[in-house]
Amino acid sequence: MLLMSERKKRVELTVKQHVAGVLSGDRTVLARTITLIESSAPEHYEKARRVLRILLPHSGKSLRIGITGVPGSGKSTLIETLGCFLIGKGFKVAVLTVDPTSAVTKGSILGDKTRMEKLAREQNGFIRPSPSGSTLGGVARRSRETILVCEAAGYNIIMVETVGVGQNEITVRSMVDFFLLVMIAGAGDELQSIKRGIVEIADAILINKAEGENRPAALKAKNEYGMALKYLAPATPGWQTDAYTCSALTGEGIGAIWETIKGFEKITRKSGIFDERRKKQSLDWVFGMVEYFLKDHFFSHPSIRKELPSIKKKILNGSILPTTAADQLLNLFFSETPEPFGP
Repeated sequence: MLLMSERKKRVELTVKQHVAGVLSGDRTVLARTITLIESSAPEHYEKARRVLRILLPHSGKSLRIGITGVPGSGKSTLIETLGCFLIGKGFKVAVLTVDPTSAVTKGSILGDKTRMEKLAREQNGFIRPSPSGSTLGGVARRSRETILVCEAAGYNIIMVETVGVGQNEITVRSMVDFFLLVMIAGAGDELQSIKRGIVEIADAILINKAEGENRPAALKAKNEYGMALKYLAPATPGWQTDAYTCSALTGEGIGAIWETIKGFEKITRKSGIFDERRKKQSLDWVFGMVEYFLKDHFFSHPSIRKELPSIKKKILNGSILPTTAADQLLNLFFSETPEPFGP
């Protein structure tokens, strides 16, 4: 009861307090600022936009690393080990986890801070799970803004973690510089254990759990991936994707994969690919937000919500063509929607 009372009494921060707290590296204010920008409440939208506008000039100075992997690959342990390794080298590390949301309870499935306790205790570490909800690709609607806020708070390594289910990875690829795919050996045919499309967007494949009796199998998987990657176009022009091994438990290979990432950054910055990718990602961000807003506005329209069940039923029983149904919905939406959406 006391905790609930304290939550109710918590005073909202002003725009200046949000900005000052983030720029000073206050992790509590950083967390509250991310909560603000993730909020879908209309009264928070303008305030969040003002905070982001002020913080924007202080962002963009990090290396953004996307990390995905098959279930059981030890991805979280790897992220924690790599994060602690980088903090030991003087970096500030933020881990943003794109958390799948339960279709039944709508709650987050993954408990990220409980999975990365050591990293969570580091003064220069920050972990933020973001429930993906129903957003296309499973990526939280405000993930890009969260990256910017963390950069403004001084985090110069941003790791974005997601699960290996396909569309999530494509979306995360569109907001990071380097994309790492984590695999394990001994899970059947290694080359068929994950969709080829995800392999094609990876800048490196890392075979984890290469320790003890599993080491020979990990080395074999590394060689198999290395051969297969020679026949695929690189995910990043001017960079050859390759396979590596590591053990997140012992730390073996962690330094080597970091050297690979640094090498990637050096080569792509020199060629201009790094900056060109960032620019394209900004455009993708704009158009993605427009698409999200239009879709959300359409399906939340009162008349659409009222008529949609009936139209769905007609489509399923074959009494109406899908194209006709689409025309009816669009006509209904535009006929009752004032400018700037109306005809």
